[in-house]
Amino acid sequence: MKAMILAAGRGERMRPLTDTCPKPLLQAGGKALIEYHIEALAAAGIEEIVINHAWLGAQIETTLGKGEHYGVALHYSHEATALETAGGIIQALPWLDEVFIALNADIWTDYPMTQLPVDPEGLAHLVMVDNPPHHPQGDFGLRDHHLDEQHEPRLTFSGIGVYRAGLFADLAPGVRPLGPLLREAMREGKVSGEYYSGQWRDIGTPQRLAELDAQLGSG
Repeated sequence: MKAMILAAGRGERMRPLTDTCPKPLLQAGGKALIEYHIEALAAAGIEEIVINHAWLGAQIETTLGKGEHYGVALHYSHEATALETAGGIIQALPWLDEVFIALNADIWTDYPMTQLPVDPEGLAHLVMVDNPPHHPQGDFGLRDHHLDEQHEPRLTFSGIGVYRAGLFADLAPGVRPLGPLLREAMREGKVSGEYYSGQWRDIGTPQRLAELDAQLGSG
């Protein structure tokens, strides 16, 4: 199985930190955020990873190289303008398998990537977590390992998922969010999910980055 790390966001809420540094390269605990993901995927046996980028993307390629330092092969999908999640995945599909992992670069978690299904029953499998203070309404309801928009309580999508290429079949390239595709697949009963109670953080602001740095720095 191959994986994709979604790293093309501008990081507006992280400014001014992201004025000169792409958000995935911001550091916490002495390491770039994206490096935690690469290492976790490598530990799970993933050998090839695609990273999409837009804003200051050349810095990502220069810093990470071809991946030999991490024991993986890194491929880069450059976006002249950020294509949002689904658009970025559609552009990168030629590098990916029929089933692949995709995760957001701007999260931090100790979720074990080996736990992800290699053959999800539907078109997507999402890891759900407790709602953080900045997103109390959550995203989707989880019942009997399936996700929808009706069931309560709602949980927050962690940004970690396994997808089938069929979810993106026949879609034209361009700017395209992931949410509408997932909701359509949910209405057809084709999105499974799991709840993860371990550590997870959405590193969306300088304050959250500083809190993570303090946590990791203290061991």
